[in-house]
Amino acid sequence: MNPIEIRKATLSDLETIQKISVQTFKETFAAVNTPENIANYVKDSFNTEQLTTELNNANSQFYVAYSNAEAVGYLKINFGDAQTETINENALEVHRIYVVQTFHGKNIGQLLLDEVKKIAHHTGVNYIWLGVWEENHRALRFYTKNGFVVFDKHVFTLGNDEQTDLLMQLLIK
Repeated sequence: MNPIEIRKATLSDLETIQKISVQTFKETFAAVNTPENIANYVKDSFNTEQLTTELNNANSQFYVAYSNAEAVGYLKINFGDAQTETINENALEVHRIYVVQTFHGKNIGQLLLDEVKKIAHHTGVNYIWLGVWEENHRALRFYTKNGFVVFDKHVFTLGNDEQTDLLMQLLIK
């Protein structure tokens, strides 16, 4: 396999992030949710205006993983007031880690998470946290293997479906 390069994204990467966001979200969740709920989430969360706002937020950062010139995954992290929940100002939220399905099992998610850990150490946060759907067993195994523990839960609404996300954290030493 070719080496994976992870690059910090800028507004010029908007189309790449939009394309990979839609593709990976559908690959991950379409089989277990209604087409209407998936379509509405994609329309609301990955439209040009929304992603432009997120990319321009000084407290959010995107990183894209490339194999050769092909975008195969990405990461979005939030600090401070960009976090989706106010849990702790001195924390870093992993808002999204998505990997194209054909690259599952090729260590891309691990490389992206390792990048998060490096950033956490450099920024001096106390911990990394994230929310993961309780039915996403693959992701739960991945985060647990990486030392994350469940500390709470919240409701994530996907269209007309209320789902439970487990909130997980990793303390930074």
